[in-house]
Amino acid sequence: MYDTAHIHKNDPSTIRAWAFFDWANSAYALVITVAIFPGYFEAMTPDRISLGGYQVSNSTVYSWCISLAYLMIALLSPLLSGIADFGGKRKRFMRIFTLLGSLACISLLFFTSSSTMWVGVVGFILATIGFAGGIVFYNSFLPIIATEDQYDKVSAKGFSYGFIGSVILLVTNLVVIQNYQWFGFSEGIKAVPVAFVMVGLWWIGFSQIPFIRLPADRVGEMPFGVMRKGYDELRKVWKVVRAHRPTLLFLGSFFFFNAGVQAVLFLAAIFAEKELGFDTAQLIYLILILQLVAIGGAELFARVSGKIGNRRALLIMIVIWTLICVVGYFVETGLDFYLLAVAVGIVMGGTQSLSRSTYAKFLPDHTPDTASFFSFYDVSDKLSTVAGTFLFGLVEQLTGSMRSSVLALAVMFCVGFVFMWVLRIRKIA
Repeated sequence: MYDTAHIHKNDPSTIRAWAFFDWANSAYALVITVAIFPGYFEAMTPDRISLGGYQVSNSTVYSWCISLAYLMIALLSPLLSGIADFGGKRKRFMRIFTLLGSLACISLLFFTSSSTMWVGVVGFILATIGFAGGIVFYNSFLPIIATEDQYDKVSAKGFSYGFIGSVILLVTNLVVIQNYQWFGFSEGIKAVPVAFVMVGLWWIGFSQIPFIRLPADRVGEMPFGVMRKGYDELRKVWKVVRAHRPTLLFLGSFFFFNAGVQAVLFLAAIFAEKELGFDTAQLIYLILILQLVAIGGAELFARVSGKIGNRRALLIMIVIWTLICVVGYFVETGLDFYLLAVAVGIVMGGTQSLSRSTYAKFLPDHTPDTASFFSFYDVSDKLSTVAGTFLFGLVEQLTGSMRSSVLALAVMFCVGFVFMWVLRIRKIA
C-alpha cells in the first residue's frame, strides 16, 4: 500500500499530469475502436473468412474480436484490481499496459491486406487489453492524489482532457486521410495506417507526463497473496448482492441494456461502412458529431434525472435506445444515419453516467468496500460488452444480415426495460 502521509493531495500539477493519461489513451478509444479501425478492417478483409472450417462474415469476425478482448479483460480485471489496491505497484503496471497497448496499436501499420489479417486481429485485441488494463491503474490513482470531496471535479478534469485530446488527434487524422496526396499516398485508404501509428505514438508519448509526475510505487516486493485478492473481494460482494433483490434487478437490467449500448458504440461504424457505404472520412465526421452531441446529452439527462429520478430517466433512455435500433433496421441513406447518430449522442453519455450513479445508490452507507462493489460493477460492464458484441456477430452469421443484428439489440434493450420497470431502489442493509 502507499504511504499517503507523504503525498500532497489535491496538488494542481499532479492532478493535471494524471489527467494527461486520459488525454493520451482516449485517442485509442475514439480514433481506433470507434472511428477508423472498424471500417478499415471491413475494407481490408474479404466478405467471408474461413474460421475453423466455417465461412464467417468479416463483420462477425470483427465483433467477435471485441468479444474476445473484453472477455479476457473481464477475467483479468479482478487480478489487476487486487494489484492496484493492495500491491502498491500502480505505476509499474500502468507502464506495462501502456507499452503493450501503444506498441500493439503501432503494429496495425502492417495490417495492409487479407493476408496480414492476423496482424490486425492480434494487434487490435492486445491494444484493447492494454487500454483497459491501463485504465484500472489510472483510476486507482484517484484516491491517492485527491481528497474525497474533490473526486468528481478531478474525474471530470480527466474526462475533459480525454475528450479534447482524442478529438484533436481525430481531426488531424481526418486532414491526413482527406489530403492523402499531400503525403505521397495514391488513395485515402492507404493513408489510414498512418493514423494507427499516430495514435500509438500519441498514447505512449503523452503518457510520460503522468509517469514522471505521479507518486512513485511502494518500495519492495508485492505482499504474498495479492494476486488473488481481487477475486476474493468479488466473491465477497457477490454473497451480499445475490441476497438483495433490488440490486440483482438493477444489475440484470444493466447487463441487458448495456450490452446493447456497447454493441451500438463499437459496431455502428462497421454497420455504416457495410450497409450504407460510408468511407473513412464520413465515419470520422459521424463520430465527431456523436461526441459533440454526447456532451449536451449527458448534461440534459443529468437535469432530467434531477427532476424525475434516476430510474425513470433510465427508463426513458432505454426506450430511446430501443427506438434507435428499430429505426436503424430500416435506415437507407447517409443523412438518416447521421440523424440517428445525433439520437445516439443524446443518450450515450447520460446512460453510462446515470447507470454508475444509480448503482451507487444501492450500496450500504459508510461501507469500507466501495472499491470492491465498483469492481464487481466494472466486471459486469465488461461481461455485458462481451454478450452484446457476440450476439451481434452471431445473429449476423445466422441470418446473413447486420440489420437483423440491430433488431436483436432492440430485444436486449426491451429485456433491460422490463427489469428496470419492476425495480425499486433500496439500499443494501
